[in-house]
Amino acid sequence: MKKLIERLSLTAPTSILTQLRCFMTGVSLILLVVSMTIMGVKGFNWGLDFTGGVVAEVAIDQTVASSELKAHLDKVLKQDVQVTQGAQAGQWTIRYNHDELPDFSITQQLLPVSDSVQVYSNSVVGPQVGQEMVEQGGLAVIACLLLIMVYLSMRFDWRLASGALMALITDIVIVLGVFSLFQLEFNLTVLAALLAVLGYSLNDSIIIADRVRELMRMRPESKTAPIIDDAVKATFSRTLVTSGTTLVTVSSLWLLAGDSLQGFSVALFVGIVCGTCSSVALGVTLPQWFGLKASDYIVQPIEVEEGYT
Repeated sequence: MKKLIERLSLTAPTSILTQLRCFMTGVSLILLVVSMTIMGVKGFNWGLDFTGGVVAEVAIDQTVASSELKAHLDKVLKQDVQVTQGAQAGQWTIRYNHDELPDFSITQQLLPVSDSVQVYSNSVVGPQVGQEMVEQGGLAVIACLLLIMVYLSMRFDWRLASGALMALITDIVIVLGVFSLFQLEFNLTVLAALLAVLGYSLNDSIIIADRVRELMRMRPESKTAPIIDDAVKATFSRTLVTSGTTLVTVSSLWLLAGDSLQGFSVALFVGIVCGTCSSVALGVTLPQWFGLKASDYIVQPIEVEEGYT
């Protein structure tokens, strides 16, 4: 299968690859603008990690279904209560806002739906703590992007560095746009997934950019577009195999890990797909548009004065 992929990628016409890269770059930029618009209009569904609230782990009768439990708590609490299945049957994690319910007892309110109720833990996250998590999480993402920008600027030409950085920003914004569009809960696990997406996308971008730089040094008289196409073709099979196996793992996590890791899995899945596309398109097409040329990588000889030893 791998040999077939390599054969197809090496025989693809260069002009088609160039057009495909430009098309994917345009789509990525459009999705970037659409995602920013959606975030500005709809905002985010912040989890209790950021807004504050109560997280209770309870055990009730195994015959009680998730829909029945959620409907009962939504009616009692007059809010959208988050109910997540635990590790065993009958165990549930319940999350709700407690600002207007200081004397609320989860045990008493569960008795109408279950004869036996056992509370394992009942922790409160204050809104001040949630605000600090928002600020610290945002600073972590910004610091990560700044350090990546410094690293890319030191390793590559500014045009290759700007392409890789733009690909990273696009990946993160699109993932955030998906969470805003579908109002998926944004919690600390999703924030961790965003940082993982940054690292994954950066790895692909660096590999392709390294190949572009290597080919430009080997073929200083060639045009930029064919060199970039050859770099994409040379790394295509590796990128496809790596992304495919990773997506299989993330899909298994999404389907089998339960609701507690759904946001984490969705963020990784969307981020890997966007990261793969942006690395082979946006990350190397923008430098071409910015005027990247193979002649920029010609090694200039050093003049040595006569008599110098």
